[in-house]
Amino acid sequence: MHQTLTKPVDSTRRWWVLAIVVAAQFMFGVDAFIVNVAIPTIAVDLHATPAQIESVIAIYLIAYATLVVTGGRLGDIHGTKNVFLAGVLGFTATSLWCGLAQSGAELIVARLAQGATAALMVPQVLATLHLLFNDESRSRAFGIYGIVLGLAGAAGFLLGGLLVTIDLAHTGWRSVFFVNVPCGLIIAVAAWRIMPSVPRRAGTRLDIKGSVVLFAGLLCLIGPLLFGHDVGWAPWLWGVMLGGGAILAGFLKLEHVVARAGMSLIDLTLLADAAFLRGLGAAFFFFVANLSFYLVMTLFMQRGLKIAPLAAGLAFIPLALAFVVASRHSGARAKHRGTKVLIEGCALQIAGLAALALVAGVIDAPTPVALIMIIFGYGQGLVMVPLSGAVLSTVKPVAAGSASGMYGTTAQIGNAAGVAAIGAVFFAIESLQSTRAGFLASLALFAALIMICAAFLTWMRRASARS
Repeated sequence: MHQTLTKPVDSTRRWWVLAIVVAAQFMFGVDAFIVNVAIPTIAVDLHATPAQIESVIAIYLIAYATLVVTGGRLGDIHGTKNVFLAGVLGFTATSLWCGLAQSGAELIVARLAQGATAALMVPQVLATLHLLFNDESRSRAFGIYGIVLGLAGAAGFLLGGLLVTIDLAHTGWRSVFFVNVPCGLIIAVAAWRIMPSVPRRAGTRLDIKGSVVLFAGLLCLIGPLLFGHDVGWAPWLWGVMLGGGAILAGFLKLEHVVARAGMSLIDLTLLADAAFLRGLGAAFFFFVANLSFYLVMTLFMQRGLKIAPLAAGLAFIPLALAFVVASRHSGARAKHRGTKVLIEGCALQIAGLAALALVAGVIDAPTPVALIMIIFGYGQGLVMVPLSGAVLSTVKPVAAGSASGMYGTTAQIGNAAGVAAIGAVFFAIESLQSTRAGFLASLALFAALIMICAAFLTWMRRASARS
């Protein structure tokens, strides 16, 4: 039984639906960056400890990454519109709670809840795009989605600094959370009025056991990656991670048992889709080299080139603009060239990394570095925007929510793994040699990861051609 709309959506209306869901994606993306800007002010106002401040960011990522598959599956069961509305309203309410928090501990709990509601909201975005745009307009729709991804980061940094600086209505850092309230309510009303309904699948229910086991397994796997540096990568951390891997292996066995009696958390037909699984492999290695790149670049500019934080932040603007331009170009290019544009994007990223390595060896000025990052940013935009659409291209509509959730989880695990692993390499080499040496070693790792991503993309393309 395929998940279908209750009635066809006319071409004009579906673009309004696209605007609604990408607005939610934009709100989610801005929130991730806006909080980082406000963290120093939050620490002072709430007298929060360093561990609490780190947890404000980390617990949100953990909640989102471990529950996003469950959120996607709920969309399959109850319909994308219903779960999207629940997620938006929940995200709005928990944002209000974050803004009203009176202690570091309370803010951590509120952020946990906010990440959980984001896991309901965000998978429905890709699932809705997958359901509504299965014709020649698909590349254009995913291109718009990619532009929103690129703009959200820049908007988050700018808006966060602005709100904290102007101290709107004497709310200080709290306004970075309060801003989600009116935005969320507007999105919810628009979704309720315009978004098409998908009927509930009769006789189905959420696999609660699977949800709990998946949450525990991913928590054990991701948690040590996020907090490992703070405890000096103690030996017991590796035991926790091995335990997480064992739990996830048990999760797959459990899902086969559950599938015989009802609807499993993960649509097991996805495990037989070679193109989809290879696409997830490509996504994992791409995202391992995603957030970690920005971390290493920031450290190199501030600690190696001795650039002030504000100037270092401004140095990323050309990259962000190149990403947005590539996002716009990639939709049309993917329409005509398919997954070849993804491999071209990987090649451009590797070229940008090579140029950065050459410049970093001889130049200490920020301007050449910022200009060369344009190459990397353009290549990254060519890959990130059509990647989700390419990975989901062979997925049947009935599994759109589950597949979107699996993609989101893969991306977040990749981001966390990259920040932990490549960050550890950078700091280790920096302490033994120099910041520049750590930076160059990290660039080599990024290039290797993107090569592996390109190999998986080529492998995925072959599987798609055979299906």
